[in-house]
Amino acid sequence: MNIDYHKWTSPALGQEMELKVYGHTGKPVLVFPAQGGRFFEFEDFGMVAACRDFVERGDVTFYTVDSIDNQSWANTNIPPAERARRHEDYDRYIVQEVVPFIRGRSTPRKFWATGCSMGGYHSANFFFRHPDLFDGVISLSGLLQLRLFVGDYMDDAVYFNSPLLYLPNLTDAWYLEQYRQSHIVVCAGQGAWEEQSLEDMRQLEAVLNAKQIPAWIDRWGSDVNHDWPWWRKQLPYFLNRLVSQSPFEKV
Repeated sequence: MNIDYHKWTSPALGQEMELKVYGHTGKPVLVFPAQGGRFFEFEDFGMVAACRDFVERGDVTFYTVDSIDNQSWANTNIPPAERARRHEDYDRYIVQEVVPFIRGRSTPRKFWATGCSMGGYHSANFFFRHPDLFDGVISLSGLLQLRLFVGDYMDDAVYFNSPLLYLPNLTDAWYLEQYRQSHIVVCAGQGAWEEQSLEDMRQLEAVLNAKQIPAWIDRWGSDVNHDWPWWRKQLPYFLNRLVSQSPFEKV
């Protein structure tokens, strides 16, 4: 398996950011780490090994990025407005730096996004905010709003980074059509620490159904906990369906 490491000083963030690339061809998949996680955790927790066949066959190439959650949503030492502003810096880093980097290495015009837990939130939020960049998402055990981090605080940055807030009010036909042409997978177990992810997923399902946006909303069993051993099973399961189906069908 081809593995590359890259680091640069991000103009958007004003600090060094690192990422790894696994593979050399196929659909680019941008991987967001769990809360406060680093670019190497996808490999360290066995996710790369679990999906090795897809990489080696040339189905996908993974791009694993750093998070800055501990500077943004999870930083309880600063007011919510500052957390939101810092996340907007991260959005610019992804859109203006990481996306051009991926495009310089790949043929597909659009990418997929994935992640577990907080990475599941980021993957869904970036997908829904930027359908010009992403045409697929596999969100595993992620929240779809920010109440856990900012409470009842609200401003534009919080609103437009909370899919359960902005999607119900979205009427732009272009956005809706992009979603309808995309692969949307959202999954959570029904075991320990999955309660809020399940509730957010239920609300998202209702929103997407109302807007006639096909999606694969998958609830796994009561023994399926919010933890890496299950995510190592879920991601290859969904990848297998996505890379073998054309067009994507709701399950």
